[in-house]
Amino acid sequence: MSTPAEPSAVAGDATGPAPATNPSSGSRALVVWTGALAALVLAVDQLTKWWAESALVPNAPTIPVVGDLLGIRLIYNPGAALSIASGYTWILTIVVTVVVVFIVRAIGRLGSRGWAAALGLLLGGAVGNLVDRLAREPGFARGHVVDFIDYAGFFVGNVADIAVVAAAVLIALLSLRGIGLDGRRHTDERQGGETSDGAGSDGAGSDGTASDAAAGSAPSDGDRGETA
Repeated sequence: MSTPAEPSAVAGDATGPAPATNPSSGSRALVVWTGALAALVLAVDQLTKWWAESALVPNAPTIPVVGDLLGIRLIYNPGAALSIASGYTWILTIVVTVVVVFIVRAIGRLGSRGWAAALGLLLGGAVGNLVDRLAREPGFARGHVVDFIDYAGFFVGNVADIAVVAAAVLIALLSLRGIGLDGRRHTDERQGGETSDGAGSDGAGSDGTASDAAAGSAPSDGDRGETA
């Protein structure tokens, strides 16, 4: 007489294996999106610098755009923001190059759209000013950055600077919310660890209770002797 097939085997044959998923497809999309945003920032930065050099006279008076709050004035900056470290252009070039390499390496671990936007802006802005330092006068790695956006006379910047500042604000917000580069919240990970530790302690307590109950229910040698 034949035996009936196991229900689990029948169910497995009927449904077939579960389709495989590819968790890295989302990461690849974020990498592509980050690269596209960085390329857009770089293109806008270089085009606006080209326009400023062709339309403005270096070190001329500021042309007002929004009253005294915002204007345009072409200058060549050998240093960092606010003309800091103007005598160490080659050191700034090395620092920015290291930052760019770090950003490129970090992009491969992206799992958050917010971080993708932040790194795209930061990469585009950093490369935009790095191009100036590498390709402009007075020489390789000593080039002066083209600045033309005058902020009420306090300092003069460019589109790359705007992208870097926006990236810094995004990174600060993401860090305050506890969102890591991979998209996971650090607060959730800590809570999950505490929950698992608590569950382990409860399990240990349950095992101890069960052992005590088993020991209490087993008859002692004296009890068996009296019964006999």
